[in-house]
Amino acid sequence: MSLAGLVAEPAPSPAPRGRLGFAALALAYGALVLLCLATLAAAGDLSLGRNPWDNLLRSLADFARPSFLDLWFGAERLEYRSDDGTLLRVEDRRAVEASYLAGLARATWVTLQIATLGSLLAALLALPLGLLTARNLGAPRPLAWAAKGVLDVARAVHTLVFGLVLVGIVGLGPTAGILAIALHSMGTYGKLYAESIESLDMAAVEAVRATGATPLQVFFNAVWPSVLPQFVGNHLYVWEFNIRDSTILGLIGAGGLGLLISEAVSLFQWGRLATVLLVVIALVIAFDALSRRIRRALR
Repeated sequence: MSLAGLVAEPAPSPAPRGRLGFAALALAYGALVLLCLATLAAAGDLSLGRNPWDNLLRSLADFARPSFLDLWFGAERLEYRSDDGTLLRVEDRRAVEASYLAGLARATWVTLQIATLGSLLAALLALPLGLLTARNLGAPRPLAWAAKGVLDVARAVHTLVFGLVLVGIVGLGPTAGILAIALHSMGTYGKLYAESIESLDMAAVEAVRATGATPLQVFFNAVWPSVLPQFVGNHLYVWEFNIRDSTILGLIGAGGLGLLISEAVSLFQWGRLATVLLVVIALVIAFDALSRRIRRALR
């Protein structure tokens, strides 16, 4: 018998079937995109409006001069006159902008409070639900399905919708924003917790169980030490996202930077809007740099 006859033939590769499945999904996605474009075009909803380029250039020119520059370059005696030349009022732009920036600092702190407390509350609420949802921990099926349903509903409802409902319940202010962030993010945290737990090496968990440990002892001795770095990384990621998300909650009366954004847009004060957006960008960049350093320390 030849050596070639002793060598087993390799099993047929499933790659072609996988490529065909991917191609089918890509075609379905392309068909959906074309259908969206066709229906929007048929309804006349793809119009860019009147003079889009002029409007774009004018807006860019306004954004190019953020209002905080008035703190140094603003007119110290800006006169407002009526059409007939009557002096209406005199304004010190530098003093006005200094007052506005002080309010902006307070709004930034409120936004950070909403994101921080909402994220922490969401993480605490999601932990037991994530444990019940993780398939490898073997929670009773009715409890697992109930926990998964709660997490799915929380993820499906947008933070802004939660905020609108909660403003009507608890009133205007940061409390509504904190609860809105917590209820929506709870779904995200729970899913991430469950996925982290499902990626565990179950040998260590079963070894602790074999000693007769209670479920609580199994969690703190086998599960928690292994998933803690992932939990912290997930918390930092969602916290960073919530800092961005909480900036829009002021639009519905939850306080923070969203209120200043709403005022600037409604009054077409693009210079002030540019200042607020720069603060949001700086806040996110600073938090991203901090979270990267923390995640690196946990490795």
